Amino acid sequence: MITAIIAEKPSVAKDIANVLNVRQRHDGYLSGNDYLVTWAFGHLVQLAMPDAYGFTGFRRENLPIIPQEFKFIPRQIREGKEYKSDPGVLKQLKVIDEVFAQSDRIIVATDAGREGEGIFRYIYNYLGCRKPFVRLWISSLTDRAIRDGLDKLKPGSDYDNLYRAAEARAIADWEIGLNATQALSIAAGEGIFSLGRVQTPTLMMICSRYLENRNFTPQTYYQLKVTAEKDGTPFSAISEHKYETLPAATTALSAVTATGTVTVADVQRKEVNQEPPLLYDLTTLQKEANSKLGFSADKTLSIAQSLYEKKVLSYPRTGSRFISDDVFDEIPSRIALLEQSPAFSAYAATLKGTALNRRSVDAAKVTDHHALIITECLPGELPEDERKIYDMVAARLLESFSARCVKDITTVRFTAGNSGFTTKGTVIKSAGWRAVRGEKDEDEEAAALPPLQPGETFPLQSAENVEKQTKPRPLHTESSLLSAMESCGKELQETELRDSLKDIGIGTPATRASIIETLFSRDYVRRDKKNLVPTGKGLAVYHTVKGKRIADVEMTGQWETALARIETGGMDAATFRKGIEVYTAQITDELLQVQVSVADGERIPCPKCQSGRILFYPKVAKCSNVDCGVTIFRNKGEKELTDKQITDLVTKGKTSLIKGFKNKDGKTFDAHVTFDKDFRTVYEFPPRTDRAKGKGGRRDFKVLHP
Repeated sequence: MITAIIAEKPSVAKDIANVLNVRQRHDGYLSGNDYLVTWAFGHLVQLAMPDAYGFTGFRRENLPIIPQEFKFIPRQIREGKEYKSDPGVLKQLKVIDEVFAQSDRIIVATDAGREGEGIFRYIYNYLGCRKPFVRLWISSLTDRAIRDGLDKLKPGSDYDNLYRAAEARAIADWEIGLNATQALSIAAGEGIFSLGRVQTPTLMMICSRYLENRNFTPQTYYQLKVTAEKDGTPFSAISEHKYETLPAATTALSAVTATGTVTVADVQRKEVNQEPPLLYDLTTLQKEANSKLGFSADKTLSIAQSLYEKKVLSYPRTGSRFISDDVFDEIPSRIALLEQSPAFSAYAATLKGTALNRRSVDAAKVTDHHALIITECLPGELPEDERKIYDMVAARLLESFSARCVKDITTVRFTAGNSGFTTKGTVIKSAGWRAVRGEKDEDEEAAALPPLQPGETFPLQSAENVEKQTKPRPLHTESSLLSAMESCGKELQETELRDSLKDIGIGTPATRASIIETLFSRDYVRRDKKNLVPTGKGLAVYHTVKGKRIADVEMTGQWETALARIETGGMDAATFRKGIEVYTAQITDELLQVQVSVADGERIPCPKCQSGRILFYPKVAKCSNVDCGVTIFRNKGEKELTDKQITDLVTKGKTSLIKGFKNKDGKTFDAHVTFDKDFRTVYEFPPRTDRAKGKGGRRDFKVLHP
């Protein structure tokens, strides 16, 4: 029996082939031992764009575009004005088709998750394949994990609901994103304003926090600070009362100073057992890598994926922070492995033979994949950034299975004059898991207090007014934004609604990084150090769609919950589709009626049709009239045409002389850019002054190829 195996990318296919001793190389696949091992390059098949259904351009009368049946086509690339099937994709699809045709069954080895299932099923359905298939479901790429997975292959039908969820998400994003984008762009009458099912609510979070922060008016207040000492150990305390005015604070300070002493009114001591943190899921790793290392969410995911493919980390796109009992059985050997790591050898040795903390062990809370952990393969030399992420995951594994941190926390209340004061002191009795990285939390920053008893009185060493100000919530960082996306209900103001959505997120661990990156690529958001700050364009979109359905965090969170229910069989995909279609029609109608709050800027009429105007984009300038077709590509002869040069072209007929164009041979030349009779861009060369060569005068036009 010939078995085909399809992986998500070539490197994974080679790992599987090595385990099976499949060595014979061919163009696009490997063979041997009755196996044919091939691969995709991510999504080879995608949803077709509107022109496949007969809808061209951005036209009000076309909206909403909701195909009765969606078409899947090979992944496309842009060539000039058109999108064409990627030749490399067509070639690999042909290879996969031939491999499937020669096989008796297929082992699906794409990534074990929603997107991985979608990648295979799109290819399988596009090729019209009917061969039976089974599923390889593994959480790491080590040889052992691959062998174990191959011994426990599961029926492909077990993952039908996972595919239904993948397809439903893709169609929902297509319908909502495409129609909303076209509707808002048509309403604006200029430019492209990209909207999306998850993208837009995420932008709303960034913008609302930014505006809240910018419009915040700080309020000044005052507190009193007193200092005393016992047996040579100084301590200080802050007044419980906050004074709104300096005169009020000064009056209270005078009473304290007149007393000249502070008296211990109450002492409360308690032992606190601080449980270790749970293991990482992807979102938690991204948040901490952003806070501690300054890594973007996308960078962290890319690094974790690389470490997964190097077989030293488990599957990174996980939403679970727990492991099952069978994985827990392997944890002692993973800890022993870290005894070989210079960074962790000393601490890992202390855990040998001890009872490990089971807080992260709960099979009921393991979703498609368990929490992110190191594998049984110890890495060799790694690039610096990869080493940092690996060490974070290794340290978290040691922390999660370590003993609790035990602290003694003392809270003391003092009186002086007519005012009450409090202070805290913390003593670490047993560091437990905190010894792994030696990090301190805010409580541990409090200095240890001397032994104090109620009724003791001490001379006042100093007393002063401390001026403070209320502070706004800080701007979002990627870390805080990921938290908000993970539990979008926390961002809502209404208590009842917030509570009902406390466990609802927008996006998934696998997609949140790409959503954030999309906001950067759309020029909606920029980075200011670690902070996320909306651009003028981002704020314009915010003010335009605020309060509209497309910006509804609640609705988006509910869609994510519905997709999760499709995965588990708790909701029918067709029911979800109908809801999305109704929602799409509603948002399209809303957006077509909005007034876009974007400055019009200079209106430059189209030189060809006169009815449209020239709109400027990053790579092209084009007429707003979809029936006109005037398009000016910025990249010409390895030069980028500026807005001013394009303005000169359409208003004066040609640009000023531009120096430094390059021809196909790499030789430079100078020229104007102008239009020919069909409004295609062409070069116009200046008169030659070198008459000695007999080549003076104006040279011919030359058509520029987009």
